Amino acid sequence: MTGPPPTQAQDAPFERRAFTPFSLAGLTLRNRIIKAATYEGMTPGGRAGEALAAHHAELARGGVGLTTVAYAAVASAGRTFSEQLLMDEDQVARLSPLTDLVHRHGGAASIQLTHCGGFTKYRAPGDPAPAGPSRAFNTYGALGGLVWIRAMSEADIAGVVTSFADAASLARRAGFDAVELHLGHGYLLSQFLSPAINRRTDAWGGSLINRLRLPVAVVRAVRERVGDGFPILCKTNLNDGFPGGLGVDEAVGIARALAAEGVDALVLSAGFVSRSPFYLLRGGRPLREMIAAEPRWSQKVALGLFGPLVVRPWPFTELFLLDQARRVREAVGIPLALLGGVASRDNLATAMREGFELVAVARALIANPAWVRELEAGTLERTRCTRCNICIAEMDRGGVRCVL
Repeated sequence: MTGPPPTQAQDAPFERRAFTPFSLAGLTLRNRIIKAATYEGMTPGGRAGEALAAHHAELARGGVGLTTVAYAAVASAGRTFSEQLLMDEDQVARLSPLTDLVHRHGGAASIQLTHCGGFTKYRAPGDPAPAGPSRAFNTYGALGGLVWIRAMSEADIAGVVTSFADAASLARRAGFDAVELHLGHGYLLSQFLSPAINRRTDAWGGSLINRLRLPVAVVRAVRERVGDGFPILCKTNLNDGFPGGLGVDEAVGIARALAAEGVDALVLSAGFVSRSPFYLLRGGRPLREMIAAEPRWSQKVALGLFGPLVVRPWPFTELFLLDQARRVREAVGIPLALLGGVASRDNLATAMREGFELVAVARALIANPAWVRELEAGTLERTRCTRCNICIAEMDRGGVRCVL
């Protein structure tokens, strides 16, 4: 392994290391466990409020080192749907109570910044038509009248870069300790990285170096705006999860490029929401519950017709991304967060033993927000989560929750 040897808590056994402090670009986390960004369903009209603040405060009270507010669009036209958090000036005052509460409970707060690109079913008055790297049919929004995705112009691309930088500045003003740039899961920056989606023949497409230009430009603009000493994390795909998409070989190249740009940590994820959504959400496939929770009839029809084809089930195994994540660990020395099937104290120890500085957890913390504290105290060993994935449908019923 070419990554650095542990420099913090070196004498801590692997079974305890996940619970030891970690310094991320000058930000001291009380432990190495990140609440992964998962859409909360708690921002009606795209506005943050008490429910979202209480959700993340409970996670901080439960012991996570860093909790991540999910899926904040950097521009109005960057929203997948109307209820998605929109990062604008108004949100500074709305999100400040959230960061205050997280800090009061000893945690740190990050916010995930994203742009949907062409993957949208929503267009607000005044917004341009959906746009992505290349012209394509919009399978997600077609029944709602958004049939086509247009290819982004140079001006569109420049606007996206500025929007990410503006959003990061707003996040810092709202009291966030870090930002996570979303380069995965089939949203705009991931669309540019994916050879199956980015079919451009200009300087923004073709080779991996060209497909990296937009993500790199975003990283540079965000760094210039937030300054040194403010952690920038990137969520990246190890694998898009469908033929022709991004694979682990190119994922290694992306990791190396981001490390060279001074990104402070990578959260290693996978899957493409429009083509392989359950490549990451392994386990149950609650299509019936998802259809019932969908508020728009057109989307109910789309899920009923195409859900069985697109929402392919993937069996759950613990640490299911570990083999692919090892490839990145061998290639770069920056901090990495292992994600995917972290379900027990033993899984945390394995992540530490494999050289990952951080772990990112979602469903175990949805099932039990106090999971970290109870693991550290030794009062439990595993999550109660059964990976039924019905929590995904609950996002559209007033907020994510565990049905158990």
